[in-house]
Formats: sequence, structure tokens, C-alpha cells
Amino acid sequence: MFKQVRSVRGVRVRSALMCALLGAMTLGASAHAATSGSTWVGSWASSQQIPEPRNVLAPASMNQATVRQIVHLSLGGHTLRVRFSNAFGTKPLRIDAAHIARAVAPDSSAIAAGSDKPLTFGGAAQVTIPAGAEYWSDPVHLQMAPGASLAVSYYLPKAPARETSHPGSRATSYYVAGDHVADHVLKGAKTVDHWFQLSGVDVKADTHARCIVALGDSITDGHATQTNKNQRWTDYLAARLQHHAGTNDVCVLNEGIGGNRLLHYGLGPAAMARLNRDVLAQTGARYVIVLEGINDIGTLGLEKHVTAAQHTALVHQLILSFKQIVARAHAHGLEVIGGTIMPFAHSDYYHPSAASLRDRDQVNAWIRAPGHFDKVIDFDKAMRDPAHAEQLNPAYDSGDHLHPGPKGYQAMARAIPLSLFTAR
Repeated sequence: MFKQVRSVRGVRVRSALMCALLGAMTLGASAHAATSGSTWVGSWASSQQIPEPRNVLAPASMNQATVRQIVHLSLGGHTLRVRFSNAFGTKPLRIDAAHIARAVAPDSSAIAAGSDKPLTFGGAAQVTIPAGAEYWSDPVHLQMAPGASLAVSYYLPKAPARETSHPGSRATSYYVAGDHVADHVLKGAKTVDHWFQLSGVDVKADTHARCIVALGDSITDGHATQTNKNQRWTDYLAARLQHHAGTNDVCVLNEGIGGNRLLHYGLGPAAMARLNRDVLAQTGARYVIVLEGINDIGTLGLEKHVTAAQHTALVHQLILSFKQIVARAHAHGLEVIGGTIMPFAHSDYYHPSAASLRDRDQVNAWIRAPGHFDKVIDFDKAMRDPAHAEQLNPAYDSGDHLHPGPKGYQAMARAIPLSLFTAR
């Protein structure tokens, strides 16, 4: 749609050669880490999905266009790398240029003077990511503090054949025609509150650094928080960790998807279908907090004429899925922390029956029982109304009786003992 003349920024690398170069780069980085006392860990991440039609950015908007996205880092560092995703693309995705910089503010496209850095991929400015794949950039030196905002900009010569995105960003992204990846401000840019083709940022950290991966639904994704305010419970947890000497080298990766279920696809892949990519493959992962199941229980309750046998079967299937998560995570050396399912009586969306509330109680009883999860965070106990155990505490309720508001997310973070993560 937009015509332009632009200089060649690098040599286009064929996919096969790129894989070899990136493999060599990874081996080199690992060898360097072993000798220098540092290692890669994730500082930010988001779960990828096929966006539903109302969350798709029109192809014309991403054709010959620059996209700038702002992400909130949980752990700081002086060397970074960025992961671009074409996980759900149906054709290869070409990026002609990509830059990172310190963002002036979470709600602005402006970048800090002198902080702009070009990204390369196997030494080239351009990269073509195969359909279904994710690629890391080469390492780049840029000093970033914990809790700082990073701007990631990239230029697409052609819109993705099918978008890979995270609709529930709770952060504003900017897009504008032409190549403006190095511009201080994206003048005339349009805005949208989604992330696109961006799935992770790693930092080089001390060898003791380690990550918590939060696997969850819209409660983890931060529904009912203010855009650009970073009010998810994972954000509050990351801030708490930074203020404690024994945990200030622990990062937090939010892998929540709105509407997510353990057993079935919803607005994105089911938790069991995305476990490998979103949890087990995360750099530096040591712990996973699992807070899932409320949408499985609620969705069954929406069906007509649900039998007692169906409720019993659902509880069994949810428990089996938790067992699978524990087994698979243990095989990768991760400690698995179960989060009890929070109260949702009077939910404006699910209107749960007594049978659905019993399903939640039964699943929570299993989560709390010794020998199932390595450790447990009792979100249910922390968030319930003291006078009505099946509903959210009004002080924490966003108003829909399902999702906490910002004060509720703060309470969730406070309910997590930092002692769970002090062991190195």
C-alpha cells in the first residue's frame, strides 16, 4: 500500500543457513556463559496465539510498515536478545530491520536519546522466519534496569500471512507506514493495544539467576487492569522479588492468555497444548506457577442439561492434566507450584451453579493435598470474601465477580511467599 525507496540493510540469509548460524551463535553464547559466570534468562515473555477477527490488525497496516512495541522487563541486564515469533504464520515472515531502545515511558512511542541499537540475526539485519518458528536475535549491549520499559521496533516489507500475536497486552503498540525503526518518536503512528510477532526478551545475568513462569488465563494476563500501568499480579510479584536480597535475581515471565482452558482451545491454545513452547522452552525457567481451571469449570456450567457424571468427569480430567503438567515439568527440572482456583460465585459471565462451585472445591482440595504439586499458593484463601467463601472479597473484585482489580492483583502477589524462590 505504501511505496518507498529504501537502502539494503543487510544480506538476506536463506533459512537453512540462518538455522546453522543461529545454532553456532547459541553454542558460542553457552560456552561464553560457562567461562564468564553469566547465563541467559528470560526477563519478559508473552504467550502467542492466532488473534480472533476483532483483534487482527488489517494487513494493509502491517504492509511496508514499522511496528514499535513496549514491554516491561522483570530483570535488568547489560546484554539482551529478542525473540520474534511466527508460531502461527502460514508462510515465512520477513523482517527487514529491527531495533531496540530504552522507552521514555510505558505509554509513549518515544525512545531515550542515545539508546537505540540495531538487532542482527546471524550477523545480518534481515531475517526470514519460517512458518511455525521463532527466532532469537543476536545479543546486543544495552543497559536496562529491572522494571524498565524496552521499545522493540521492526520493519515489515510485507504483512504476515497470518498474524501471531498476544491480544491481551494491556500495553499500547504503535505502527506507521515506512521504515522508521530508528526514529526517536513514531510521528503520525496509529495505536493498538495488542502485541504482534514478539514473544520474549532475554538478558544476560549472573549464573544464579532463575525464572518463574506463570501459566494461566485472563487472571494472569491481567484482565481489568489499566493499559500501560503494568498492574498484573506477575508485575507486582516481580517488584517484590527485586526488593528482597534473596530473590532480586529472579525473573517473572507472564504466560497468561485470556479465556484460557486446560483442556480445550478457547481464544488461544489450551494450556496442555502450549506447555512446551510457553513453559518448558523458556530460558532460565526454574519454577512454574499453575493457575488454571476456572474457565474449564465455568464453560461446562454454561452448557444445558449437564449431568452429575459430566461434572465428575471434568474434575477427573482437570486433575489428570495437572498431573501431566507436573510430570512434564519435572522432566525438565522445573519445580511446579499449584495455585488454587479463586472464588467466582455470582460471576457475571459464568453464573456458576452449585455443581460448578463443588467442582472448584474438589479440584482445590486435590491441589492442596500433599504430594501432588511441589508447593502450593492458596490464592483461593487469600482472595475469598471472609463472610462468603465462594465469592471474591469485594475489596479485590473488579466488579465482574471473576477477575480481581489492581488491588486484588496486589493481594495475589502478597499472598506468594518469597521463600518459595530463595533457594539457588
